[in-house]
Amino acid sequence: MPVKFEIKSHDGPGRFGKLNGEMTPLIINSEKYNIVPCQSSPYNIEYDLAKWSVKETISKSKKKLEELDIGVIQGGKYLDLRLECAKELEKYGYTGFLIANGDELLLHPQDLVKLIVNLRETLSPNAYLIYSFAEPSFMPLITYMGIDGFLINSAKFYSYLNVLMTPTKNYDLNTYPLFEDLTQEEIEKYNENTIDFVLREIRTHMKNRSLRNLVEERANTSPQNKSALKIIDKKYSDYLLKNQHLF
Repeated sequence: MPVKFEIKSHDGPGRFGKLNGEMTPLIINSEKYNIVPCQSSPYNIEYDLAKWSVKETISKSKKKLEELDIGVIQGGKYLDLRLECAKELEKYGYTGFLIANGDELLLHPQDLVKLIVNLRETLSPNAYLIYSFAEPSFMPLITYMGIDGFLINSAKFYSYLNVLMTPTKNYDLNTYPLFEDLTQEEIEKYNENTIDFVLREIRTHMKNRSLRNLVEERANTSPQNKSALKIIDKKYSDYLLKNQHLF
């Protein structure tokens, strides 16, 4: 049975809908959704090595697609390679795409905005985009730009770093001992609950056509978050208005 992705409404470029019966934006669990093997690479890498990782990723992705296969968009910091990877994967029938190096992209607001906007305008509207290793404070903005889901794996990733995720900030428990003697598994569960809460929050704001309010509120949580919002407002206003409801 093919993947069924249905867009119910927009709040700006943000898409509120359903993916195989689950409301989006949603949590993507790798135990339920099959992420196809790829050739991973660091974000800040020489162009030729990034190009090699894209070539190898595409080669590994040439296989019979199952129901919920998600291809991985590699290419490091190079927009042309990212778009090349995405377009080639789409040619092979992929409709789900995971953006690699998500944690690094958060530190580079210009690259973050440019990549998501260009992917959304390059790929089919029926394609769904998944973000890897996002901090919860960035999730409203990233959804607003057009991301449809977030890997739950980030909860485990940050738990190994002894980092507690909250809707507005990630806390290094070595520096901010908010709780004492939490196990890695307890931190992971706490982080999962935080991601679940933030996505419920986002979906409710989208239903009420107030996602932009939440985006502006969370933009004050970090310089990178605020910079990304300023960049998309200044350089991509047409993109924001394309699907914006007028009242």
